[in-house]
Formats: sequence, structure tokens, C-alpha cells
Amino acid sequence: MEIVQITLTDASYASSLGEMLVRGGVREVRRVEAPDQGLDGVIVVDPDALDRLPFPLDNPERIVLITRNDPQHLSSAWEAGIRSVVFSQDPLGTAVLAIMAAELRAPRDSHCPASHAVAHTVAGRDRKGG
Repeated sequence: MEIVQITLTDASYASSLGEMLVRGGVREVRRVEAPDQGLDGVIVVDPDALDRLPFPLDNPERIVLITRNDPQHLSSAWEAGIRSVVFSQDPLGTAVLAIMAAELRAPRDSHCPASHAVAHTVAGRDRKGG
């Protein structure tokens, strides 16, 4: 089961997003004060929470930033390596899609079941050419 950690200042948005994610039934949603980057899964943050994370970020491709359309926030996200940004006025469904995309991009821990592992092969060879 995927873990999604939510650290958002807007409690109403966080609650609604969490409820929407839980309805899908395939992820464990945790509302946390400070996300644990040591856990597998997706981390959903706002700019305040992003500022509190230690840099460099561990696996920034698994972080989803919920923010205003503010050039400073967008620039900070880009510099941190974050690829999933959702504007706070976008529908919740957009945030859910961004979380699903981040789940697909997130590296898997070695103890994850093989059925969840993403194959990195092209024509029978790994991408390093082996």
C-alpha cells in the first residue's frame, strides 16, 4: 500500500485531499507536521512545509507542491528538483492526479514486492546498456 504524507497549512484542503485519496482504497494517508523522507511514498507539501525540509531533498520527484501561482515558489520548487506542482485554486482532482504521477515516478524500496517494481528494460537490456 502506498503511503502519502500530507503537510499542508490549509487544514480544510488537507482534509478534503486526504478523504479523496482514502476513497481510492490503495493508499495510506498520513497528515503529519513534518514529513519523514525516510518513508517510501509521496510527500504533499505547501511552501511553508517545503522550506522546513532539509536540502538537498531525498528523491524530489516524489514530492508534490501545492502552492499559489507565485514565481518565487515555482522557482524554489524547480531549483529543489520538484516536478509536480499544483496550484491551490486547482480542483482537488488535479492534486490527486499529480500524486498518482509522483507515485509512478517515486523510487521503490528494495523490500517492495516484485509486482510493484518498475522494469527498466529496453529490448531486453537495462538502460545502462547491460
